[in-house]
Amino acid sequence: MKKIDLREAAGISSSSMAKLGKSENVTTDVLIKICTVFISRDTLLAQTKQKSLYCASSENHLTTRSLNKIFGTAERRTNFMFYISLIIGLFAIVVAYGILLRIKKEPKVSSEIAEIAGYISTGARAYLKRQIKTISLVIPFLFFILLILFDWKVAAVSVLGVFTSLLGSIIGMSASTFVNSKVTSSCAKSSDKAFRLAVLGGSITGLSVTGLSVLVLSILYLVFKDYEMVVGFGFGASLAALFAQIGGGIFTKSADIAADLVGKVEHDLAEDDPRNPAVIADLVGDNVGDCAGRGADLFQSISTDIITGTLVASTLLSQYGPKAIYFTLIIQALGILASMIGILITKNWGKNMKPDTSFNLGLISTAIIASLGGLIVVKALLPDINVWIGLLLGVAVTLIATVSTRYYAGMDGKPVKEMAEACKRGPAINIIVGLSSGLQSPIASIVMTVIAIIAAYTISGGSLFVIVAVNLGTDLLITYIMAADAFGPIIDNASGIAEMSHAPEELVEKLSSLDSVGNTMKAITKSYSMSSGTVTSFVSFTVFFSLTNSSILDVSNPYTIGFMLIGIALPYLISSLTIKATAKGAFLMVDEVRRQFREIKGLLEGKAKPDYSLCIDITAKNALKQMVLPGIVSVFVPVAVGFIFGPIALGPLLIGAVLSSALLGPFFNNTGTAFDNAKKFIQEDRESKGTLQLHAAIIGDTVGDPMKDVAGPSILIFMKLVGMTALLIAPLI
Repeated sequence: MKKIDLREAAGISSSSMAKLGKSENVTTDVLIKICTVFISRDTLLAQTKQKSLYCASSENHLTTRSLNKIFGTAERRTNFMFYISLIIGLFAIVVAYGILLRIKKEPKVSSEIAEIAGYISTGARAYLKRQIKTISLVIPFLFFILLILFDWKVAAVSVLGVFTSLLGSIIGMSASTFVNSKVTSSCAKSSDKAFRLAVLGGSITGLSVTGLSVLVLSILYLVFKDYEMVVGFGFGASLAALFAQIGGGIFTKSADIAADLVGKVEHDLAEDDPRNPAVIADLVGDNVGDCAGRGADLFQSISTDIITGTLVASTLLSQYGPKAIYFTLIIQALGILASMIGILITKNWGKNMKPDTSFNLGLISTAIIASLGGLIVVKALLPDINVWIGLLLGVAVTLIATVSTRYYAGMDGKPVKEMAEACKRGPAINIIVGLSSGLQSPIASIVMTVIAIIAAYTISGGSLFVIVAVNLGTDLLITYIMAADAFGPIIDNASGIAEMSHAPEELVEKLSSLDSVGNTMKAITKSYSMSSGTVTSFVSFTVFFSLTNSSILDVSNPYTIGFMLIGIALPYLISSLTIKATAKGAFLMVDEVRRQFREIKGLLEGKAKPDYSLCIDITAKNALKQMVLPGIVSVFVPVAVGFIFGPIALGPLLIGAVLSSALLGPFFNNTGTAFDNAKKFIQEDRESKGTLQLHAAIIGDTVGDPMKDVAGPSILIFMKLVGMTALLIAPLI
């Protein structure tokens, strides 16, 4: 009869047992550890019934009754910790709702502001409703395919991932469309109050999206207790986010390009001039792209990081103990609480304090609080202080990415000022200077990411869980960063509403200055997402190769190099498809705006109103049509390669796709934002209107628009979607 030394299997030495004064007996705590680590409950119970499982130290049978008692104790402990993360996730959503009620108490806005805000809100809801309907048509096919390949549980959680991600979109967009008019109205009294109100509005999105992720995943782990199955949730969330981001990005930038080229360049109209037929579609796009799309994006980002982290933890319980299972959710819940404090701190603390400084103060405060809290959590749950060092390295990656983006894309950075100067020589020189700076911009964050991963690996003696901690560290600030990101479109909308409602010029200028800050915060969010996604990919590589029993890549094998090259090429294909789709929408919008200026008598003189709804309809139809192909390519290619050629090809494809995306994404994001901020930098000079310098900057901005708001964010989601797809099908290939 085969005997199993349970103490040895659990990694507990006789000397360690002796210290406990229990050297001859396996204690209940040890059995809990063993039973929750190595053998499923059903397997242990089956072996017990066959009387084939003994305690090596005492030769006593483990009875079914004793095993049920042991497992019950372990499960109650684990469930208790999952309930903690569940409660914090729910608390975040309740706080977000409380902030919404607080903003509702603000004074009513004027009828002119309410009218413009109504146009934006109606258009945004109409587009999002059509987008969700379009995505929903794919859901039955997705469910049926996953049901055949896996089982009903995987299929169900994948569909849940899709709809929960879309719920993140709805929350993000609804918060923005509700708050924007309040910000416009409050700025008439105080720009500081408008700033604070926009920050609170952004926090509704940040708290709701991250709280929803932690809440739903806690429930899934409590209900199913299957860590591999929940990969399907991450797959569904990433798929929905890709559609939402691509569709929203194409919508907003098609309208933005047309509004700029025809309105500003051809007719010298001001930003958000109400005579411009594309202006409402542009403002609607800020919500469906920057709020709805980004809400879904960051929802899938934090969700996939929790899922991959928990999956890795489930394989390392012999080293870290059963508490490692819920460490990922607890640490993300801690990040939410730290971000709440950071959001409270983000306000004007003095007359000369700039909005940038307020955001820096909030971000650093969140980082410090989260880091100290992380130390407490690690000491309470895990036996390895190196995990905390990993968390600190992850926070450092986020902060370095933030600093790098501020330099290369912020209005105070040298590159943006150089681009503004280059605009005096024409659009071509501006674009050349912008591209040269953009190509340099990913280097700092990539180097810091590599340093963090290598340092974590070296310090921990090669522990994968410490690398997971680096990834979780990048997410500790995600709630705050999401709040700062949503600040951007809220301010952008508020500035547009002020312009269209014929507000005093001083008010418009105040909001425009805040708009440039929001623009930089959006770029920081994208930069953070790329850095976090790159670290996530290192974890995904390891998990994938572990699931497929592949540990070595043979570079002499043509499959390795060949499919790695294909993987490198995929982000370029996705970028091409999304940028071309935006160009198609811009073609249609430019023609329509020109037609309205030509055919609607008195429009340019301000005696007639443009047909805003027709412009919204044109760009919405194009966006919904064009978003499908990039999504299909992102899923079909890795699935086809995996099933046809196996892990020997899918592994290198995954590596190539991630390495390419990690460089291409920040280039698109930083370059596009720098073009936009160069334009805003020039517009601060009132005498620049109608000059060659401003026209050159506007043309540069239109080149950068699809880069920063379509291709860049789409590549980020593509990078994580490829990883989730590979992990989902890994057991089948």
